[in-house]
Formats: sequence, C-alpha cells, structure tokens
Amino acid sequence: MPDGSPREFVRLEGLKRYFDVSPPWLVRAIEGRPRQIVQAVDGVDIEIAKGETFSLVGESGCGKSTVARLVVGLFPPTDGRIEFDGNDMAQRRSGADTAALRRRMQMIFQDPYASLNPRWRVFDIIAEPIRAFGLSSDKADLEKRVGDLLRQVRLTPADGRKYPHEFSGGQRQRISIARALASEPEFLVCDEPTSALDVSVQAQILNLMVDLQRRLQLTYLFISHNLAVVYHISTRVGVMYLGRLVEVAPTETLFTRPKHPYTRMLLDTIPDLDMTGRQRSPVGGEVPSPINPPSGCSFHPRCPYANDRCKSERPKALPIEGGTVACHAIEEGRLPVEERSYAAAAR
Repeated sequence: MPDGSPREFVRLEGLKRYFDVSPPWLVRAIEGRPRQIVQAVDGVDIEIAKGETFSLVGESGCGKSTVARLVVGLFPPTDGRIEFDGNDMAQRRSGADTAALRRRMQMIFQDPYASLNPRWRVFDIIAEPIRAFGLSSDKADLEKRVGDLLRQVRLTPADGRKYPHEFSGGQRQRISIARALASEPEFLVCDEPTSALDVSVQAQILNLMVDLQRRLQLTYLFISHNLAVVYHISTRVGVMYLGRLVEVAPTETLFTRPKHPYTRMLLDTIPDLDMTGRQRSPVGGEVPSPINPPSGCSFHPRCPYANDRCKSERPKALPIEGGTVACHAIEEGRLPVEERSYAAAAR
C-alpha cells in the first residue's frame, strides 16, 4: 500500500468458492444431466486496513456470508488466496501456530438464538475460547476474565450463571460478542449481527460495536443488507452481485456518488423520507441462478445500460475515486457519475 496509508491487515485475492449441488451420479447417468456447480464466490479481491470497518452489501444469495465463512476458515476456498497480517492462511503450519493465528480472528453470527448452546450457562459459553486457547492461568483468573467480558458488553458477572433462554435477543447478541472477544482477537467477521433484532436494539448493538472497536483497536469485516446500518458503521463498502464485487468505495463516496448501476439500484431502495424528489431508476428482473450465471457482466440481463460488450466480456475492476468499479458503461463514459442524496436518506 502507498506510504502513509493504513497498513493492510486482511487481503483476499482471486477468492472463489464453488459448491457441487449435483444429484447422485446414478441419477445423472440415467437422466443424462450434467453436474451442477453453484458459483457462490467467483473471484473476489478485498484489502482491509488495520482498524477499519469494511462492509459487504448486496441482495440475498450474492455470496456475502460465504466470503465471511471463507475468511474465518469455516469453508476452504476453491481457489484464491487469503492473507491475514501477512500470513497465507492456506500455508501448512504447526497446530500451535495455527491456533495462535486463528485466535486473532473471530466471528459474530447472524442469529443469537441459534449460535449459543442452550444447554450451557453463559459463563461456560464465554469461557470456552479462553480455555481452548489456554489464556487463563487458574479458576480465579478465568472468573475475572469472564466477568470483565460481560461488563464490556454491558451485562453483569451475575448474568454468567444464567442460560441463553433467559435473555432477550439483544442481550444474547451481547453474549455472542463477549464470546467473540474472549480470545482477545484483532479481527472480527460480523455476519449480519443486527438483522434478527428490533430496530431500537440494533442501534444499541451497533453503538456497542463502534465503542469496542475504538477501545480495543479492532478491525471489522461487516456483512449486511441494511444500507442505513452500513452507512453508520463502515469505513469502506464493497457491493457484491452474484459472487463478484461490482464496486468498492469509501462510504461517503458510495452514498453520494455511486458508480455501478447495481449500486444505484440498491441505494434507490432507501426511502426518501426527506422528500428530496431524487430521481429513481428502478431495475427489473430477478437475480440469475449462480449455477448458470450470465456471460460477460453478470448484471447485464437487468442493466438498462448494457450493450453487446457487456454480454460477452467480463468487466475488470478499474480504479476510480479512491475505490474500484467493474462496469463497461462507466469505463466508456456511457453512464455519467452524478451527485445523489442517498447519504441524507441513510442517516
């Protein structure tokens, strides 16, 4: 990265993940059907600087959550490279070295009702990573660490004696955050951590996450479909469509001068509560199947600016205004970049 810019901390290069969803071999042989491969993530490049929040947005099924699971190692990549603090995550290393590296990254899951073991007390849920990574010297130290973690997420040490079902959704997500922080990580992957919560509770959790990031110098990869949430928490935003990144930009730039037609379509869904009278450009059609994605630019069947080149040639990510955009119409000047007022609507 250029001198004076934030240090690159996480790097994804050419990341791909395909899933084989074919019927059994005998069924394919009898019916003459080919293999069916879902191209969930199809060549994603992301750089995340230390201390920033990089958000991924897009419609359901675009591959956001798959990227999150690839980064923390829940799925192995089909192709591509994942680097964390200069370490290639695919490189063979000893068990101790792998554990030391994995301890530095944790994940907060979408559903706090499903991600906590209902048979364990909260104390044991939070203590599990501390025990697993050998971070506690004795029982008294373990109790102190768990109590401190509960206070960090604005619960009390006494809450450790309860079970998850005794808490509200927002409190359960606080417990999930405390568990993620138990291994003293530097990088958190947050897979839609507020989508299952009420709006008022969402704000509390987001404020907590911003405060923890500032106090603990955390780096976030934040997955969400809620553009208002993304606007408030993000440093930079990546827009995904059908397994590919179509645009990456600093948050303020993306919400005031969106480039890609798909980004504009997403932002047009934000209600215009201030009655600014901004022009909307609705885009019809459905998201194509990732089993048989369109040739060229994957967005061309729904794009009002598509031409023959868009249908045959996959666009490359071109640098523009501190980010990148993969769009032939922008490259050729057929789609002018213009000021819009989405930032006011997202506030």
